[in-house]
This record gives sequence, structure tokens and C-alpha cells, in this order.
Amino acid sequence: MAGLIGRPVQDLDTPALLLDWPAAQRNLRKMADFFREGPARLRPHFKNHKCSELARRQLEAGSAVGITCAKLGEAEVLAAAGIEDILIANQIVGLAKIERLVALARRVPRLRVAVDDLEQSRLLAQAAEAAGVTVGVLIEIDIGMGRCGLPPGQPAVDMAARLTALKGVRFDGLQAYEGHLVAVSDPQERWTRTRQAFEPALQTRRMLADAGPPPGIISGGSTSTYAVTGRIEGIDEIQAGTYVTMDSMYRKLTPEFEVALSVLSTVISRPGPDTSVLDVGLKGLGHEFGPALPKEMLDAPCQAFLAEEHCIVRDGPDWKVGRKVELVPSHACTTCNLYRQLHVCEQGRVVDVWPINASGCLT
Repeated sequence: MAGLIGRPVQDLDTPALLLDWPAAQRNLRKMADFFREGPARLRPHFKNHKCSELARRQLEAGSAVGITCAKLGEAEVLAAAGIEDILIANQIVGLAKIERLVALARRVPRLRVAVDDLEQSRLLAQAAEAAGVTVGVLIEIDIGMGRCGLPPGQPAVDMAARLTALKGVRFDGLQAYEGHLVAVSDPQERWTRTRQAFEPALQTRRMLADAGPPPGIISGGSTSTYAVTGRIEGIDEIQAGTYVTMDSMYRKLTPEFEVALSVLSTVISRPGPDTSVLDVGLKGLGHEFGPALPKEMLDAPCQAFLAEEHCIVRDGPDWKVGRKVELVPSHACTTCNLYRQLHVCEQGRVVDVWPINASGCLT
């Protein structure tokens, strides 16, 4: 990797994952500056890039209380990189994972995990108490996504009361994620519906305060709703992730951030005057929200289609075979998970290469 430093980006073998570092730095500063004011703080979501070096840069940018991740394996990578405040925004179930979580709690000063099942919480508490550690827990409540979480209100209040009686775990508050709203295209509708979705979470917190246990925090939010959730009194942490890299979907939702992530590819065939075939496809591009688009054509009409190892671009420029083309994926998170290193670029040259050391962490 050291031999790549200073070389032109165009010399890289393809496909290669690129990070436009000046653009990413501007994204980091913009989000950090937003959270210097208001009631909430930032807890960047590691699942976006899975690169511990980039997570460290997010913390250094300021306004962040720690890092969010989705998997226990990701938390282990973060801990190995020296990150000391980690939220696993997911349920940890099964004895094998609980053993790993307890071992992690010995190394991480501030470790939290989401819970929504009392029996699993008891198992975690027993293991943690036996090991002489305490794990912070956030009760996840479902505010409309229909994924994990208890119903807001009394079910969460009842579980909080039971958690506070357990040794080995510490009730730290609530987690609420408005994932069903993050892709609402109309900004005003997204703003209105997001505020409505969080009202049951805020009401649950008020009920907790009335019931006796300290209500703790509310952690949630995303890149496309940060400007709303980050200004609601009572929401304490915003788990925004994609803002640092961006992708073609979030670019439409939060145009104040710049596209910094792309996949460098090579034109390997010109089967027709209006068709180019590039050397990366479904196995190298997250495509859940549509095919990747050439970076130079994000605002131009273009048709792109993905096969396993190919991207077919129609109605594009007259690229010659051998031409290098940057593609912007529709989903940055699943794209980064497909690569093992991130080529950090500035002014057309590679300035660093960072391991994506949590790629493939599925457990």
C-alpha cells in the first residue's frame, strides 16, 4: 500500500474504492459545526464506511460523543482501534455473542447495546455480573419502522423498571430509529413526519421520568433527518452515518453534503456507439437504491445497468476502451463492505490508503 502513496489515481488498478478527502473533510466540518449548538450531540454510525481510521477522524472533527455500530464484530474492531465510547445499536442474542460482548466490556470504558427482550437482558446481566463488568443498555422502541423494538409507552416503562433491578446492566435510556422516513423525498414532509414519529419516544421518556427511574437519553436519527432530530429537545444523540461519504441516494436528500465516495472502474468494451461496459458490477457496488452513476454525469440523463461483474452505461460519453471512470454508488454502506481498503485521494493523487478493517463483519 505504501507504494501507492503519491501516485495518480488514474494509475490504480480497478475496481478501486476512492475517498475524495477534501470533500470528506468539508462534510466532517459541516456536520460537526451543526452539532456545536442545540440539544443533541453526534454519534456517527460506523456501518457507513467500516474504516476505523475514518471513525477516528469523525471523532477528531468534534461534536461527537462516541461511535455507533451495527454489529458486535464492528465494535470489536473499533475497540482494537482505541475507540472508548461505543454503542451497538442492535440486539446481541445468544451465549456466544454475550460472551464476546462481556469480554469487550472489559476493554471499552463506555459500552452500550440495544435491548428489547427481558429474558435476553437477564442473560446479559448474569454474564456481565459474573465477569465483574457493567454494560449500558438502551431499550429500543419501534416508532414506525416495524423492525426491532418494543412498542413505545408502558411496555418500555415496565421493562426499564425490571432492568434497573438487575446487576450487570445499567439502564441508560431509549433508542428510536425513524428508518421508514429517511428516504422521504419531500423535505417538508420528511420534517413533519419525523417530528411526529419521535413524539411517542419523547412521551415514553416523560413517562419514565414520572415512574421513577432516571429516563436516560434518546439515541436515534440519521443523515437525512439530522437537521430535524438534532434540534428536538429531548433527543440526545444522532446516529448519522452517510454524511461523510455520501452516495447518489443521500445526495438527493441532503444536498448540503458533497459526494466523496466513488468506485474507480475501467471501460473494457464498447459494443455500440452509445454503450460502454465497465469492469465492476453487483459484486463491487451497493445497488439497493438503484444502479451506480458516473460521477461526471450525476445530473445528466444516463442509463446504467448492473450485472455481476459489469456496469453497462448507455447514452453516455464517447469513452474509449481503457478509460478510467468514477462511479457513484446508490448505497455507500453496502459498497464499503465489499472492499478491504479505501484509497484516500486529493487533487488526483493517492495521499493515503486506509484499511476497511470491519468489512465483512457480519457477526
